[in-house]
Amino acid sequence: MSASAAGVVSRTNGKSRIDSGYRMSVSEPLTDGHGRRIEDLRVSVTDRCNFRCQYCMPAEGLPWLERAEILSFDEIERLVALFARMGVHAVRLTGGEPLVRRDFPRLLRMLAAIEELQDLAITTNGFRLERDAAALVAAAGSSQRPGGGVRFNVSVDSLQRDRFYALTRRDALDQVMRGLACLAQYPQAHPIKVNAVALRGFTEDEVPAFVELARHSAYEVRFIEFMPLDADRAWTSDQVLTGAELHAMVDALHPLEPLEREPSATARVYRFSDGRGRIGFISSVSEPFCADCNRIRLTADGRLRTCLFSLNETDLRGPLREGADDHELERLVRDAVWRKELKHQIGEPGFIQPARTMSAIGG
Repeated sequence: MSASAAGVVSRTNGKSRIDSGYRMSVSEPLTDGHGRRIEDLRVSVTDRCNFRCQYCMPAEGLPWLERAEILSFDEIERLVALFARMGVHAVRLTGGEPLVRRDFPRLLRMLAAIEELQDLAITTNGFRLERDAAALVAAAGSSQRPGGGVRFNVSVDSLQRDRFYALTRRDALDQVMRGLACLAQYPQAHPIKVNAVALRGFTEDEVPAFVELARHSAYEVRFIEFMPLDADRAWTSDQVLTGAELHAMVDALHPLEPLEREPSATARVYRFSDGRGRIGFISSVSEPFCADCNRIRLTADGRLRTCLFSLNETDLRGPLREGADDHELERLVRDAVWRKELKHQIGEPGFIQPARTMSAIGG
């Protein structure tokens, strides 16, 4: 990072200090203090959700943010465009459940028009896909990104109706699967990934059905280790069904071959040896991939989080609404990102679960 004659950047004890009058070039990469280039932004558009998944929130739900606290579409667009000019080329829209945000396709259309973005994706529980798939695909259709579409991750933790209900507290599996089928009709929505949180004592019985789904559909199934972000704070390491264990179960059913891992990818992806389908494992707890993490998060109320398990946040909404210009906002972002955590420390002495749950942070 180079300084102009108006000011300099100094770093002390691993932190950066940006002197008054400093002006940064938006062409410079966004880099943390450990040398990692930040290129992936997860944006939560709402903390509200129409499911009550046991690993995320209690049956009665959580107190929602007031609507005035949530970033407007224009505010999200401005911040995403700022991040994009700093080298963030991948944006994933999350919640809560993003499709409960009113007029969500309009936001997607706004972000798709940001020319620096190369990859636009959505994580959803799929409940409203049957209604919204066509509108979402159309909203992203004018994008100039490679493929010109939007990718989807759809959370499906069980393929059995009663067990799906037990985990999500919603009798919605049939509707979710119809939504997936609607989405699959659009080539520009592929690859479609089906995510299942892996819980010991539950997911073992689901593995054969998910393997068959991966082998006989257009979906890439991915198992995600259970992480300590539950509202009940009941997480223990004993509940984590590891990626290695799941890999062994799948491989015993149908042999797997590893695919090359893309830099900063969260999943280790395999193909079945006979060429029928792919399956992935996200082992955040047992095999952390923090060393090449390139992700940051923006919460629905405009807080920048540099790690999923951050204990500190940087307020961008306040300065934004108080009239900060892009140079001032960029200064806040760069300073926060420079302090990005080296690793999440799950399982290590002194680990502290963040106050926010997954639904409030953004998946």
